[in-house]
Amino acid sequence: MKGFKNRKEHVLKKWNPGVHKAWLLFIAGTLWICVGVMLDILAFHWLKNETHHKVLISVVVGFLFALIIHHFGFLKVVDKNLNRILPMEGARCAFSFISWKSYLLIIIMMLMGYGLRHSHLPKLYLAALYSAIGTALILSSIRYLRHLIKMLKGSDEPC
Repeated sequence: MKGFKNRKEHVLKKWNPGVHKAWLLFIAGTLWICVGVMLDILAFHWLKNETHHKVLISVVVGFLFALIIHHFGFLKVVDKNLNRILPMEGARCAFSFISWKSYLLIIIMMLMGYGLRHSHLPKLYLAALYSAIGTALILSSIRYLRHLIKMLKGSDEPC
């Protein structure tokens, strides 16, 4: 039985995509930016056939809500992830840039997004929501990248 356990651990270590915590910061920051840009592009695609007045209102509302979501929502998630990542030593799984609970939350958010996109809600309103979340993700990703730059420089200054 002990040989089986050692063999299992060996196989798991062999296929574990282990990376340094700097890579975890890079993956997290880049992924948040990419998803944010994707949501913003989708939102602006929905706005391309609207009047300039409606587009302006949607963009302003989206940006104001982005600041609120960024400050009161996503920064707490980023800080929670940073508090888990920064003390890590050695190689860690490349997927550990967020917790397992967060993966479940992402699945729920994706399903909600799918439901909203296929609902009868006007795309004008969805554009404001999507641009708010997308812009908030981009703004919040900056904290990951600041910590990455600080780590690469070897600086002890607080971010």
